[in-house]
Amino acid sequence: MPRTTAVESPGCPPLRALTTDVLGLVKVVEARAQPAGAAKVVETWGAPDASRAIVAASLADRAADPVLAVARKNGVIELLNPLNGDSLAAVKAAGPEPNDGGVDGDPLVALHLFRRQATDSMLGTFISCTEKGKACMRSVAKENTTSSEDAGPSSTWDVCSGGKVQFCSVDHGESYAMFGGKGIEVNLWDISSCSKIWSAKPPRANSLGIFTPPWFTAGTFLCKDDHRKIVACTNNHQVRLYDTALQRRSVISVDFRESPIKAVAADPNGHDVYIGTGTGDLASFDMRTGKLLGCYVGKCSGSIRSIVRHPELPLIASCGLDSYLRIWDTNTRQLLSAVFLKQHLTTVVIDSQFSVEEPAEMTSKQQQPSVEAEAEVRKEKKKKNRIIEADEEQRVVNHNDSDSEMYAPKRRKSGERSKGLKKKSKKQQIA
Repeated sequence: MPRTTAVESPGCPPLRALTTDVLGLVKVVEARAQPAGAAKVVETWGAPDASRAIVAASLADRAADPVLAVARKNGVIELLNPLNGDSLAAVKAAGPEPNDGGVDGDPLVALHLFRRQATDSMLGTFISCTEKGKACMRSVAKENTTSSEDAGPSSTWDVCSGGKVQFCSVDHGESYAMFGGKGIEVNLWDISSCSKIWSAKPPRANSLGIFTPPWFTAGTFLCKDDHRKIVACTNNHQVRLYDTALQRRSVISVDFRESPIKAVAADPNGHDVYIGTGTGDLASFDMRTGKLLGCYVGKCSGSIRSIVRHPELPLIASCGLDSYLRIWDTNTRQLLSAVFLKQHLTTVVIDSQFSVEEPAEMTSKQQQPSVEAEAEVRKEKKKKNRIIEADEEQRVVNHNDSDSEMYAPKRRKSGERSKGLKKKSKKQQIA
C-alpha cells in the first residue's frame, strides 16, 4: 500500500495550473473561490495516446499572446494556446529521423520556451535538448501549420560527447543555459553564441580513494539577477551550490535523506530552493548556509517530478507519479489543496496572469435579485412599523383610562350621607 497521510486542506487562493501526463493529456486545474477554495479540473485537452506522452513543458507567461510548448515522446514539439488548448504549430525536434534508429534512441528530455517575443510575425522561440546532448534553438512563425517549413532560423550544437542529458535550465534573463545528466558534469552555455563558458569539476575522492561519477538530475539558477550562482541536485541525494565566478567545484554541498532528488525550483527571494525526491519528500533549503528550513506536511506516495513556484503568491505546486497535483503554502509549509488527475504526471506550470473576474452580465443578473429582495425587506419593515404604532396607540389609550379611574373622587351613596347627618345631629343633641 502507498504511504499516505490524511491532512485537512483549507483551500488555496485563486489559481490556474496546467499539468501534463504520460498519456499526452493537458489538464487545466483552477481554484476560483475567494479568499480560498478547493482546486478542481475544469478542462482536459487532447486524446489519450501513450506514444504521444509529454516529457517536458514550458509556458511563455506573457500578458499578450501567451504560448504553451510541450515536448512529446515521438519527437514533436507542439505549441498550444494556454487559454483554450488550440494547437498553434507543431515542429519536428532536432535529432535522427525515425527511420534511422528512431526518436526512441534519442528522445527529448528538456524544453524551454522563451518569454520574450522576437518579432510580431514569430509565434515563439524555444530551446530543446535530446538525451544524447543535441541541443537546438528554433523560432516558429505564427502560421497555423504542422510542417517544419515555416520554422524560422535555427541553430544546433552538441552539449556533450557522452553520457545522457537529464535536465536543462535557462536563467531569468534568458541568455544562459545550464545542462547536466548522467555522466555529464554541470556546464554553462551562452545561448547567443552557442558556446560553453563554464564547466563544473568533480569533487575529490573520499578517504578510501573512491571516486563518485557525476549524475545530475535537476538544476536551476538561484538568483534572477545573477546567472553565476546555480544549484544542481544529484542522484546521490545531494544539493550543491556552484559559483561560476569563484571556482569549478561546489561551494556548498548538502545531503538530504537517502533517495535521488528529482526536481528543484528556486524562490524569488534569491536564496531559497525547493526540492522533491524520488520517494515523495518535499523540503526547502537556504542555500546561503545550506540549512534545511523544513519539510512539507502531507506525505506524497510517489516520486515528485516537477515543482514550480508562483511568481507572486507564496505558493508552490508539485506533481509526480502518484497522480496528484498538490498546492503548498511556502510560509507555513502546509498543504492547501490536492487534486487527483488519474495519470502519472510529468510537469506542471502556473498561469500567473489568471484572475477571477465575473463578466458584466453575471454581475447585472446578481444585482437585480438583490434589489428585489431589498424592496421586499422594506415592505415587511413598513408593515411591522405600522403594527407596532397601532399597538402603542392602544396601550396609550388604555393607560389614560386607568389613570382617570385611579385619580377620580369616590361618590358616596345617598343613604350613607343621610346617616352621617343623623348621627351628627344626635351627638349635638347629647352635648
